[in-house]
Amino acid sequence: MIIGVPKEIKDHEYRVGLTPAGARQLVEAGHTVLVQTGAGQGSALQDEDYRKAGAVLTPSPGEIYATAELVVKVKEPQPEEFPFLRPGLILFTYLHLAAEPGVTRELLNRRVTAIGYETVQAADGSLPLLTPMSEVAGRMAIYHGIYYLESPRGGKGVLLSGVPGVRPGRVTILGGGTAGLNAAKLALGLGAQVCVMDMSLTRLRFLDDILHNATTLIYSPTALEEILPGTDLLIGTVLIPGARTPKLVTRGMLGLMEKGSVIVDVSIDQGGCVETSRPTTHSNPTFVVDGIVHYGVTNMPGAVAHTSTFALTNATFPYIRQLADLGFAEAVRRDPSLALGVNTYQGQLTEPAVAEALNLPCAPLEFD
Repeated sequence: MIIGVPKEIKDHEYRVGLTPAGARQLVEAGHTVLVQTGAGQGSALQDEDYRKAGAVLTPSPGEIYATAELVVKVKEPQPEEFPFLRPGLILFTYLHLAAEPGVTRELLNRRVTAIGYETVQAADGSLPLLTPMSEVAGRMAIYHGIYYLESPRGGKGVLLSGVPGVRPGRVTILGGGTAGLNAAKLALGLGAQVCVMDMSLTRLRFLDDILHNATTLIYSPTALEEILPGTDLLIGTVLIPGARTPKLVTRGMLGLMEKGSVIVDVSIDQGGCVETSRPTTHSNPTFVVDGIVHYGVTNMPGAVAHTSTFALTNATFPYIRQLADLGFAEAVRRDPSLALGVNTYQGQLTEPAVAEALNLPCAPLEFD
């Protein structure tokens, strides 16, 4: 198979979909790997590393999309890439289509076979290709919260760790999944007061066992309203696989928070769990609503690209190898988790949660 790796063009996105080590394994297995010149530089992976691995370097993204049978990316196609999409192309990347109706329309109209990292789901319900970036994003959420709580950044001037004689900052985390757990661990390590809210009592019991100094609460609007007045940093990590994120924090609830408090909505990729959230970029990461600083960068892990690229490709490469060795149809027949990742196929939407979010028809994944 011919596998193509284009350079990411989303704002300050420095990750790359395949490392030189992965390219080498594919080439040694008899496949051809095309890599766009400079694709790995933001992750400290040089063109020469890919050449030594046996990849073919090309400056043209158009050539990669026109030639490759399988294109491996990190983020959803950007408008500049839409003209490169074509019938029969297999696209393997993060898609987050529930919050991207325009991208969904292009994939359907151009009859692309699109597999979303975020909807590949293991038998135990885990999301193996989303987990590594959730780990990164959860930890980064605390870093950004610390930064934007500073007075020069519009924050209330609270140091999360506190100092002797002064209370530490108070962090509320919505969602106790992978991102929430990682945010909590880092915040607790800094000495902050941490409360994690989730709708699953089973999950909260688990978190209570491993986060000894955190408070755990069952989520309800009333419980959230009670805790918001004392919250300095609110982290949103709510996730329903494939679906648009429910809005747990309403515009009215912002009035319960002190001015200069910060919201980091990690779930913004799927629409965000805060009513006033909207997607932002690394170039313009924040905005203020009712005195509350909002951070909603949709590709947070792209800022720590070296770490993120290796964390991501450690998880994605076995699936890339399956697709290359077996072809799309046989790979998804053999692996139900990969089949669950298929979002569009032959002009039809095959992911039920995306179909429901966008009010579009959904078709079962079937082969001729």
